[in-house]
Amino acid sequence: MSDWIAIGALAVVAVVIPLSMMFISWLIRPSVPEQGKRATYESGEIPTGSSRHVKFNIQYYMVALLFVIFDIETAFIVPWTVIFDRATGEVGFLRAFAPMAVFLGLLVVGLAWAWRNGAVEWVRSVRAERQRIE
Repeated sequence: MSDWIAIGALAVVAVVIPLSMMFISWLIRPSVPEQGKRATYESGEIPTGSSRHVKFNIQYYMVALLFVIFDIETAFIVPWTVIFDRATGEVGFLRAFAPMAVFLGLLVVGLAWAWRNGAVEWVRSVRAERQRIE
């Protein structure tokens, strides 16, 4: 049996099982349409107005996105630090450190770009705005 046949069979199983589970649950679930199920849940409060008039600060999403990006870096840095001592003994300091230096350099460039474009500033003070204009 070829390795590709096994990989293909695994891919088919990985797709068929979730789809069949969703289909079976769709078949056997009770369907009781009710107005209360379609209402927006607002922590027990009766919702008023429309959500179209609410303006969200995009800065929150920028900070959250930057957090995800810079949080994921620990998934790469921690394993590297664990094997760094052994890697320097096998391939030398430069070959062990250079890829991580490039990675950290890219992160610093990304942080500098985000900082320069104001993505890490939550709220600008009035004094900072006046100094920027002058």
